[in-house]
Amino acid sequence: MIMVWIAVLALSIVTYVLLDGVDLGIGILMGLTPNEGWRQRMFNAVGPLWDGNEAWLIVAGAVLWGAFPIVFSTLISAFQLPISLMLACLIVRRVACGCRFKIEAARSICDASYCCSSLVAAFMQGAMVGGLVEGLPLSSSGYVGGAFGWISPFAAVCGIGLCFGYSLLGAAWIFYKSEGGLRDQARQFVEYSAGGLLAFFTFLFLYAFVGDIRVMSRWLDHTYLLAIPATGPVASFLLSATMHYRRDDLALYAGMMIFAVGFATLAISFWPYMIPFSITIDEGAAAPARLAAMSWLGVFALPLLALYTVTSHSVFRGVGRRRRARSSSEKSQDTERGCSLFAVCIPLFQISAGGARHRTGEQTKVYDGEVAHTGTNGAPDGARRVSATSDC
Repeated sequence: MIMVWIAVLALSIVTYVLLDGVDLGIGILMGLTPNEGWRQRMFNAVGPLWDGNEAWLIVAGAVLWGAFPIVFSTLISAFQLPISLMLACLIVRRVACGCRFKIEAARSICDASYCCSSLVAAFMQGAMVGGLVEGLPLSSSGYVGGAFGWISPFAAVCGIGLCFGYSLLGAAWIFYKSEGGLRDQARQFVEYSAGGLLAFFTFLFLYAFVGDIRVMSRWLDHTYLLAIPATGPVASFLLSATMHYRRDDLALYAGMMIFAVGFATLAISFWPYMIPFSITIDEGAAAPARLAAMSWLGVFALPLLALYTVTSHSVFRGVGRRRRARSSSEKSQDTERGCSLFAVCIPLFQISAGGARHRTGEQTKVYDGEVAHTGTNGAPDGARRVSATSDC
């Protein structure tokens, strides 16, 4: 029963990192994107999918609280400050996203809030992992490090490294879902983020080799396990190669593969400890009766959440689909077609750009070659708002 909950915990953490990592990465990259039209399209690429991603974080917290209460209480005591900041940033990010489409005058403030909250949330997640890996000050009575006992240079570097990793996921998603100038910009983001992530992994290897003999000895004693971290460079090579192929989604899969390999490497390095070299899985697990009482979470809640995630990605799989169209003035350049944030894609009913421009009572705004319709007051049309370049 304990191993079942370990598997559920690992699945929920990996799923959250891969799904919400895309959202946080796009939020970070928005701070590096001065073009308003590009920022709008970056929102559009992830908008219909991100609401349910944070539910996987709730599942991970519920599993820790129910199945591993000692580990949960230790982590809450140690990381009270970063957890509070992370949750506050996730709330600010959601509010900024909602206000961005309702208050046009405060759009720049919402964009800055969205970017800063995504950056801080990603940094805090990485810093907590770094503090956990380096080791927490524990005694027989529990955590004794105070509010700042988890902070260290290594934890800060891990926070920066996760920001690069999330930026890689976000850039790969934009590279997959966009076209034209934004796609070229996303390619550069992928290259820069991959370079930063490579430097971070190099630092981790040197730190593990020099600073922690117990971790390195585990890998040297079981050399066959080196095949798992060796998959990381292979994924990095595939990521570099996919930049030149027509299959734009391969870069996203390669980025997710890097995260999966990193998580597997981290888990194997400290197995069977849940808190490195302090609390093992058996020591942190709850009583068998409590584990059995939590079966409703695995039988009902988790499958429903997985079904929702798969269904949402299936329904909106065409949100970022593109079709190249030739301009009358520039035959050699391609124009974009993307979906509006809350638009439902119905391929049988396509709205052409020319017909949409003559819609009564509407104005047209042009941002970097893309057309977005607004009402007579300059604000978005609300629920009926559909981009003139939409594929819906």
